Amino acid sequence: MATKINIKNIPTGYQSIISNGRHSIVGDEPISSKGTDLGLSPPELVLAGLAMCKVATVRFIARRKGWDNDIRDVDAYLEQEVKREKGGKLSTHIKIALSIEGDITEEQKAELFKQADKCYIHRMLDGDWNIEEATELQ
Repeated sequence: MATKINIKNIPTGYQSIISNGRHSIVGDEPISSKGTDLGLSPPELVLAGLAMCKVATVRFIARRKGWDNDIRDVDAYLEQEVKREKGGKLSTHIKIALSIEGDITEEQKAELFKQADKCYIHRMLDGDWNIEEATELQ
């Protein structure tokens, strides 16, 4: 199944209404980039997708193993650093910290951390990408 996103750009700053056809959020650029800072920036949206996938995977695995009643909060903190390499290529480093609160053993927690690193978005970002050049919207 293909994932589809539509963007409606607004002339104020770089605000965009981001929609999948059912839900909408606002994206923007920070003030330092001449945006209005009224929404998440593109790099923040990428990190948000990765973070959400990791915490959802922890919940999914916990439910599958019958540990869901033993877990309370599952939180993620992600930090991204991007460096420009020779030739303009970008190199990205993402630090990830997860917190799983509840009455689980260290072994259970280790298993949940391991599974979080196998989440779909993590594997997708690690995989091969083929991004087509932009064409005119019909």
